[in-house]
Amino acid sequence: MRPGIRKTVLVIHIVVSVALVGEVWGLVALNTAAALTKDLELAHAAYRLMPILVFAGGIPLSVTALITGITLGLGSHWGLFRYYWIVIKLVLLVAVICLGMFLFDPEGMAAATEGARQAVATRQWSQVAVLCGQIAMLLIATVLSVFKPRWKLR
Repeated sequence: MRPGIRKTVLVIHIVVSVALVGEVWGLVALNTAAALTKDLELAHAAYRLMPILVFAGGIPLSVTALITGITLGLGSHWGLFRYYWIVIKLVLLVAVICLGMFLFDPEGMAAATEGARQAVATRQWSQVAVLCGQIAMLLIATVLSVFKPRWKLR
């Protein structure tokens, strides 16, 4: 890959990765506010806003980070499966995507806030935990990107 193209892809990868951390943090803030408030209308509004953030931000950002990461791995001297840190970053990003797809359910929470508040209290905090797990994985991937441990795969 030519240096200009590689740098462009790298910039895109960094920007969307940072934006993805910000998007997930926004979901953490909304979900925590919805879980802590006694105002059912506010909680319902927060849960109704979350899918918009996910579809407008989370999905495009995570897919772009995945595509640019794979492109950088294949088009640079680092390779895609030569170093542990690259493979770990790839696994972490796929795990973030899977957590979002299979465990994060803001629509279900919005529907639940229309019912009894006590019935959904535990579920609300599990949703916050899913998002905090995503944040942790994204931050670990960031640390790996900065320190780049030299452990090679065989």
